[in-house]
Amino acid sequence: MTWGTELWDQFENLDKHTQWGIDFLERYAKFVKERVEIEQTYAKQLRNLVKKYCPKRSKDDEPRFTSCLSFYSILNELNDYAGQREVVAEEMGHKVYGELMRYSQDLKSERKHHLQEGRKAQQYLDQCWKQMDNSKKKFERECKEAEKSQISYDRLDNDINATKSEVEKAKSQLYLRTHSADESKNEYAAQLQNFNGEQWKHFNVAIPQIFKNLQDMDERRTVKLGETYRSFAEVERRVLPIISKCLEGMVTAAKAVDERKDSAIVVESFKSGFEPPGDFPFEDYSQNLSRTGSDNTISTPKNEGVVKQDPKHSISKAAKNKLWLFGKKPKAPSLEDFSHLPPEQRRKRLQARIDELSKELQKEVDQRDALNKMKDVYEKNPQMGDPQSLQPKISETMCNMEKLRSEIHKNESWLSEVEGKVSSRGDRRPSADVNHHAPHGRESPEGSYTDAPSQEHRSPPHQPDPRQVHQPDEFDDEFDDDDPLPVIGHCKALYSFDGQNEGTLLMKEDEVLYVIEEDKGDGWTRARKQGGEEGYVPTSYLDITMEKNSKGAVTYI
Repeated sequence: MTWGTELWDQFENLDKHTQWGIDFLERYAKFVKERVEIEQTYAKQLRNLVKKYCPKRSKDDEPRFTSCLSFYSILNELNDYAGQREVVAEEMGHKVYGELMRYSQDLKSERKHHLQEGRKAQQYLDQCWKQMDNSKKKFERECKEAEKSQISYDRLDNDINATKSEVEKAKSQLYLRTHSADESKNEYAAQLQNFNGEQWKHFNVAIPQIFKNLQDMDERRTVKLGETYRSFAEVERRVLPIISKCLEGMVTAAKAVDERKDSAIVVESFKSGFEPPGDFPFEDYSQNLSRTGSDNTISTPKNEGVVKQDPKHSISKAAKNKLWLFGKKPKAPSLEDFSHLPPEQRRKRLQARIDELSKELQKEVDQRDALNKMKDVYEKNPQMGDPQSLQPKISETMCNMEKLRSEIHKNESWLSEVEGKVSSRGDRRPSADVNHHAPHGRESPEGSYTDAPSQEHRSPPHQPDPRQVHQPDEFDDEFDDDDPLPVIGHCKALYSFDGQNEGTLLMKEDEVLYVIEEDKGDGWTRARKQGGEEGYVPTSYLDITMEKNSKGAVTYI
């Protein structure tokens, strides 16, 4: 069914319909544009929301609670989700809205051309009709004039009083009129035949072709709309896998929330190391009073009811100062050695300062080595620079190194005082001239580092003295609580260990364990099996990987 045959007389209606089709296409394009703006605004608002709730402090100052970390993971996933909304907006703007607007301009030009062709054909047909109508009217006039001449001639021919010249003149006039009428008749017949031919061509050839072109144009517009509808949905579908991954990441972050671990972090962050205060002794101030039998009060026998004050439970000023745990904490001035802090917090602050100073010292060592190398190059190639010009900088670097070593030694002394150890820093960790954590070495059971990996798989290293596992230490009480210790890393057994001594843990080669306490220099690491069994194992038997947020994240092999 074509427009050319079925709608041959509906030129004006087809003109309106094709205009409506283009208007509808542009209306849909406007809809897509507004959808793009909504997506852009939505993505922008999501990014602003993520930026508003993202931590503005450094990562070291941020809490390590799993609930906080999971929330930050959700913010990251939401930021990626916002990026996908921006992708949707960009794809819709380019592949749907932009394509529709370009196609709309093409449709307007094509429609204008077809309608102009139709109007030209109609104008030509109208011109042919006017020519035919004019010849028809002329023929009609000539026929009427000929009829008048015929009547006049007949009247004069029958009139006996009319002269011969009058009759001849009327006859001649009749002849001229009749001849003109015949010529008009022939002209009218020719114009009529021409008009009929042009009209047939108009309604059977020209108009059907023009209307067919309009029909093809309108059908292409409809197809284009269908394609853009599909593209509109495909743009959304293409980002669904990534959006699903973002949502899965949020679910994974939600599952990572561990209330036990958060509670353990609270204990680790705020544990003071103090012992709870003991019972207050009874102090009897009436023992020097003399009592008589007539007294109504009950007399207390001598040396009875008087509780001797236990020196261990005597209330000292230090003990009284601990009572702030049950009330308002007194303000104490900040001291360089953190002695104003509880033992556990003091130990953490000192360890953090030592780690920071060690990093600074390593930077100075690297700078010194670089300056020495540059000085050697200058000495070998004087044209490149004066070696003596580097000497002030080298001296300054050496001076900074000495200051940092002094600071490290001072803080280590305070740390040893807190930990109750007399051993020097060299017995616990490597020299300050190398990286504090020694990530490329391994620690022997005696506490020193070595770089001899060739001995790793020959035979198990020397085991530390098992009696050192349970020697009393002022910090051993930290683990007497009912709550399990938090996991600070994991390890893999390089060798089998029988664990026959009390406090040790049996492990098999290649078995994976949780690290819950680092090696404090005695060669033993406290570990936990997946089944919950805990104990000490030789550090030299392990390949340890500490968590990023735990103190001293080092890999021991």
